[in-house]
Amino acid sequence: MPTPPTAHPDVATREDWLAARKKLLAREREVTHLRDAVNAERRRLPMVKVEKDYVFEGPAGEVRLRDMFEGRAQLYIHHFMWIDAIDEGCPSCTAAADMTFTQRDRALLNAKGVTFACVSRAPYASIARYRDQHGWTFPWYSSRDNDFSYDYHVTLDPKRAPIEYNYKTLEELGEGWAGTTEMPAFSCFLRDGDTIFHTYSVYARGTEQSGDAYALLDMTALGRQEDWEEPKGRVRNPRPAGVTAE
Repeated sequence: MPTPPTAHPDVATREDWLAARKKLLAREREVTHLRDAVNAERRRLPMVKVEKDYVFEGPAGEVRLRDMFEGRAQLYIHHFMWIDAIDEGCPSCTAAADMTFTQRDRALLNAKGVTFACVSRAPYASIARYRDQHGWTFPWYSSRDNDFSYDYHVTLDPKRAPIEYNYKTLEELGEGWAGTTEMPAFSCFLRDGDTIFHTYSVYARGTEQSGDAYALLDMTALGRQEDWEEPKGRVRNPRPAGVTAE
């Protein structure tokens, strides 16, 4: 058990607490509206055509990036970090999988036309073993050490690609980035027919938003697909899900 803190909040009357809470609520609403504006700006990002024909391995053998969409328009990929020394997934990704990558979360995403999948650089046999140990059911593919994890800057190896993380070069990152390193990230893709586009990737603390399925939807090009979202007209037939702009 963790040691309980010895410093507690100040004790106040109910009236004083309510005044402080309302003051904080005003700030929380500022954050909510700022988040809405940032999400709208994210959806206004241009997209980049995926030129490479990446080949992955899954339970049925070889698959390509377009196959991972499972017929839907969007694909959300969690770059599941792998620890080669122990041939297991990293603890933080494991915790996220237990909490968030559930069948119910994926059902919400699927209903909005988004497929969720994980990709790791590890051999598929190792992935399948680790997945089964944890009882997970989400789609999880091996990149088989192709260029995918290097192109999207989640596996950092100067022998494979120039070091870049969170949109910073090696020089901007500073010291301590030598050798092969696995880093946290999520990436979003949009399919238009047989053409695939990269719409978004987020790294470092930006990955903290993956606490629930709505946060995942906020990172996709089409968002939550609800009437209150900006920009308007992105979705032809928005389906409200009981969430308001407030």
